[in-house]
Amino acid sequence: MPKKIKIYQIDSFTDKPFSGNPAGVTFSNELSREEMQFIAREMNLSETAFLSKPALSADMSDKADYELKWFTPTTEVELCGHGTIASLHFLYEEKKLNEKQDLTFQTLSGLLKCKAENGRYFMQIPIFDMEEFEECKQELISILGIHPTMLDDKVPFIQLSNKNVYIHIKELKELHKLKPDFKALKELSLEKNLGGVVVFTPETVDKNNFAHSRYFTPSHGIDEDPVTGSTNGPLLLVLERLGFLKYSGKETSVTFEQGDVLGRKGRIGVSYYHDKNELYISGNAVTVLKGEIIF
Repeated sequence: MPKKIKIYQIDSFTDKPFSGNPAGVTFSNELSREEMQFIAREMNLSETAFLSKPALSADMSDKADYELKWFTPTTEVELCGHGTIASLHFLYEEKKLNEKQDLTFQTLSGLLKCKAENGRYFMQIPIFDMEEFEECKQELISILGIHPTMLDDKVPFIQLSNKNVYIHIKELKELHKLKPDFKALKELSLEKNLGGVVVFTPETVDKNNFAHSRYFTPSHGIDEDPVTGSTNGPLLLVLERLGFLKYSGKETSVTFEQGDVLGRKGRIGVSYYHDKNELYISGNAVTVLKGEIIF
């Protein structure tokens, strides 16, 4: 007898359909990893999120409300911001999450604290170590299509411990013009064990926002991700490291932009709580499709 599983398609980091970043979301305690990968490939979105009850054998199971996994069309990933925001929205619409309710996911990145409040969804982001990146800078610049005049020699490249590389360029118009060689970027990423590449600028579309970015990650099966929570969260700490942002008080909160160049405008709230050393992203979400997947 075929399996039938409810599945949503949800746009994250937006309150308008057909913008932000789309994710598939489903809930089942009966899917194998192979079946999850098949479903993610069929959905053909940057990520599909899979919710289930926490595994009883896991050390963290007594602390988590749900287990959450994320798959691109080609592989499982350790962290996905927009897929988590979409999962929170799925649970809210399924009446499994209430306003101002705290909730914890068990994930490959550890326990992630989340909540819904005032029509927005909040997700904790791990804090990664960072260091200046030098190994293949010139090759990376060439592959991305960055002209040396777009860079500030005084601003180093930064790599996080999750292998993502952050590159600052001066102007928004130059950021939008970039046309990377994705085949070459994939090959270089696999050869040098790079994650994705975040290219960002302090220039923004909306004057009240703090930075604008693009994220290229062909080694994970995604040439360019529209709006990426897992890169925009750490961007706040990268900006502090580079001197673009100064902390004051117990909390620093900013809004970042992504997706405009792809016609999928998204806006990501990011907050860092200094006393707790905790980092959160937040955003809206909207459901655009509900159905069943049968296999």
